[in-house]
Amino acid sequence: MSSVFDVVGIGIGPFNLGLAALLEKVPEIKAVFFEQKPRFEWHGGMLIEGTTLQVPFFADLVTMADPTHPLSFLNYLHEQGRLYHFYFLERFHVPRREYSHYCQWAAEHLDTCRFGCEVTDVRLHREGEEEWFSVAVADHESGRSMNVLSRHLVLGVGSVPFVADRFQHLPENDVFHSAHFLDRLDRCRQAKSITIIGSGQSAAEIFLHLLQEQGEYGYRLDWFTRSAGFFPMEYSKLGLEHFSPDYTRYFYGLPQQKKDVIRAGQDLLYKGISAQTIADIYDSLYEATVAGKRPAVRLLANTEVREVRAGRNENGTYYHLSCHHVEQGTWFAHDSEVVILATGYRHVVPDCIRPLHSLIRRDSLGRYEVEADYRLTLREKVNNRIYIQNGELHTHGVGAPDLGLGAYRNSVIINSLTGREVYPVRPRNVFQQFGIQ
Repeated sequence: MSSVFDVVGIGIGPFNLGLAALLEKVPEIKAVFFEQKPRFEWHGGMLIEGTTLQVPFFADLVTMADPTHPLSFLNYLHEQGRLYHFYFLERFHVPRREYSHYCQWAAEHLDTCRFGCEVTDVRLHREGEEEWFSVAVADHESGRSMNVLSRHLVLGVGSVPFVADRFQHLPENDVFHSAHFLDRLDRCRQAKSITIIGSGQSAAEIFLHLLQEQGEYGYRLDWFTRSAGFFPMEYSKLGLEHFSPDYTRYFYGLPQQKKDVIRAGQDLLYKGISAQTIADIYDSLYEATVAGKRPAVRLLANTEVREVRAGRNENGTYYHLSCHHVEQGTWFAHDSEVVILATGYRHVVPDCIRPLHSLIRRDSLGRYEVEADYRLTLREKVNNRIYIQNGELHTHGVGAPDLGLGAYRNSVIINSLTGREVYPVRPRNVFQQFGIQ
């Protein structure tokens, strides 16, 4: 007989992990969360030493909803014996490696989180007048399969690395996404030339790390982006207020066509480079050029890589890039032994929910239609709900992927599930007003 739950979470990233943590204080909701990876992992290939979160430590799993929760970052520090260390550190932005370890620590405290368990199929199941989601799960550790029933689902599968077609079908050890950087770092150190493509924080962090190691390993280092420059992310205090419940509610209330126009002009709110990383890069370049030295380094904006082909010479395999300078309208060729693609991520529909496609309503561009409380709009009137985590950028705005709004979104989802205010959601949280109503 199938196990029965109120909520099944598919995928365990920071957002569903936060939901599992906050549900610990909601005894009437029976929940379980499944993740196919054997343990919690958060951007493992980008946990570069010296990098930090781009949000304050308050953006942990629970604090912005419940500062007294035992799975807060401060309680993690307390249990690790690091509270005084952090106190004297006097920093809001914590090491990225420590945030990842914090999430692993939290996951180990949550019995509702099942790792090594892959959701393979989800269907709407009816028994008389009752309707459930039937969820098939493969347990990779035991090799067994199981089936559970749930009233509701929460999709938290996250995003996957985006690699354009022209870069696919090339050797992954040489041409790879930034998500795999640390896994391929030894390969980079052996190369005679490395090219980074992209303009965001990941590209900048990889460039800085390789720049700092260039003197030891001696490779040529190029950084191309089709953006107009290597620009800083908007990080003024009033700019940061766009990552608030207030702006999320304002943005949600706009017509979808207007949302798409606004979002197209907001890249630097969440896609630029931190000012500190830019400063570190500049300082490293300055140090590298003392006494007239000219390291083999090039930073080139307005550059699109239109085609890439593999070739061979006396030194082995290399990659021939056909590049186009957007402003000058000029073509040029560039060869590199390793190519790192800091080309971002995209959201995909998990295969396991394809049987539900006919149930889920989409807009004219094929995107999910999402309600204010993060429910997907369904074509049929059923009592079952499907909530989404970090798949609502087009409907709820730039705060969708932001860790600082994870606890807010989970508060809204929990209040929606229970029909009562478990976690208060306040109407005013920032100083500015985004609309006239």
